[in-house]
Amino acid sequence: MEDLYCQGCGTAIQTTTPDEVGFTPKSALNKETILCQRCFKLKHYNEIQDISVTDDDFLKMVSQIRDVEGLVVHLIDIFDVNGSMIQSLARIIGDKPIILVGNKVDLLPKSTNKQKLINWLKKSAKDAGIKVKDVFLISSIKGHGIEELTEAIDSTRNNQDVYVVGTTNVGKSTFINRLIQQTSGDKNVITTSYFPGTTLGFIEIPLDDNSVLIDTPGIVNKQQMVHYVSKSDLKIITPSKEIKPRVFQLNNQQTLFFGGLGRIDFLKGDKQSFVCYFSNHLSIHRTKLDNADKLYDDHVGELLSPPDEVTREKLPELVQSTFRIKEEKMDIVFPGLGWVMIPEVNTTVVVHSPKTVAVSIRPSLI
Repeated sequence: MEDLYCQGCGTAIQTTTPDEVGFTPKSALNKETILCQRCFKLKHYNEIQDISVTDDDFLKMVSQIRDVEGLVVHLIDIFDVNGSMIQSLARIIGDKPIILVGNKVDLLPKSTNKQKLINWLKKSAKDAGIKVKDVFLISSIKGHGIEELTEAIDSTRNNQDVYVVGTTNVGKSTFINRLIQQTSGDKNVITTSYFPGTTLGFIEIPLDDNSVLIDTPGIVNKQQMVHYVSKSDLKIITPSKEIKPRVFQLNNQQTLFFGGLGRIDFLKGDKQSFVCYFSNHLSIHRTKLDNADKLYDDHVGELLSPPDEVTREKLPELVQSTFRIKEEKMDIVFPGLGWVMIPEVNTTVVVHSPKTVAVSIRPSLI
């Protein structure tokens, strides 16, 4: 096939990989105006469709805008902060102001301390070398927090372009559609205002006569749990409604399994309540620590499910991390799954999680 380029965003057309930049069905190559599938859906159906690129590919794409002025809106998943925060963002975008946006706030328990969450997100960004102007909590699907965020973007961007960045599966496409609807009040603004972009893989949507909102492809981060589970397992572990706490009274030398994707062993400490915040569909199983290894070997994928067969082929081995709780009410966070609140000091736990998905600890958000 001769080299063809999308007349919408300028990226090279390819017909083999639907989730990557430039895909279009072979049947579309005979049309007079050739658009990649992403631009086609934008123009004809008013939909922003997220596609994924590697960190290196994204770096090449944004090198052309690194030194121009603009505001960066970094969307992350509240349930997978470690996996969805782009560690190399400062290096990639240069010295641009950044607004950090935590998505899926509607799925948190109502008892969540939102200010504690914001403070933790600020600290997580700082630890990643990302200097943020502000942090907002929103729901792309429900629209919570969008109006406040829109006002902040408008006052911070100083009439400059806005670049929306994020990893795959953080809800970026839904977020951009919601943002455009909020700023324009018109659900059809994308279709009526559509015009070709100028940078590979980017989509430009007019904000006013002089500036645009730029949708960038989602970065693939291999620290995200989403890359190691099947589509059916992803539906189980991804919350679709407000998560309900599940409480287990544990003595030391007991274990909790979260399906077969994670595990926490209670080694030392007084009898206490372990409060679990995971998708309501994910099964949690309690057993004695002495039985845990055998239970996992004999029943992973069955009693301890997910993982299904597809996930088991992709899932890295579970590795151990030890945490000693020295303050009251700490959360052990399983990125992409959820977290466990441990209330008592002088508690020691061993956590098992997939090798590439790093577990962390934080002051309790509840």
